[in-house]
Amino acid sequence: GASSGIGATYADRLAKAGYDLILVARNEDRLAVFAKGLIAETGRLVETIVADLSNADDLARVETTLKTNLAITLLVNNAGLGASAPLLQSDVTKMGDMITLNVSVLTRLTYAALPAFASRGAGTVINISSVAALSPGLLNGVYAGTKAFVLAFSQSINHELGAKGIRVQVVLPGATATDFWNKAGMPIEHLPKGIVMPVGDMVDAALAGLEQGELVTI
Repeated sequence: GASSGIGATYADRLAKAGYDLILVARNEDRLAVFAKGLIAETGRLVETIVADLSNADDLARVETTLKTNLAITLLVNNAGLGASAPLLQSDVTKMGDMITLNVSVLTRLTYAALPAFASRGAGTVINISSVAALSPGLLNGVYAGTKAFVLAFSQSINHELGAKGIRVQVVLPGATATDFWNKAGMPIEHLPKGIVMPVGDMVDAALAGLEQGELVTI
């Protein structure tokens, strides 16, 4: 999810903080343009992997990179799908796709990165959840359930590996001004302006929480 929205903003902020990046996204053209601009602006090394993480072969390529590239020190699990329709108005196949991306893919990518982090006694995992994890009545219940998993899974990783030098943060954004809402079936224009957070402010707040050692940042 690195070519737009929250993912692209994380990439921008991390590059400006001195990180070299490996960006993963489905849209090859948009990813290439974004990476080129980031290189020009920051001078950092930026690699790209074009991948649809719901495709087993593409997912395996990204997992292999996480397992074998020992230069990786931080993983941002941002890719995900959303939904706003009530359960009885939802397509069960699309709900299954959402569970795959939001839960299974995130779990596999985290598992791919953690062994190397643990062996070095250092590494950071940032998992993007949602405030829906705490209030499942806000949006689609399956979506909320996937984000509740991300919250619990992140807390479990911290419990098991925090003492081994692994830093974990789970981020629970509220309504954030990205394309997420249109894709989820609830245009952002339908939300009260006062509750919508600019994406730059959201990521800056999350990174401030990371700097302060927060496990859960809302």
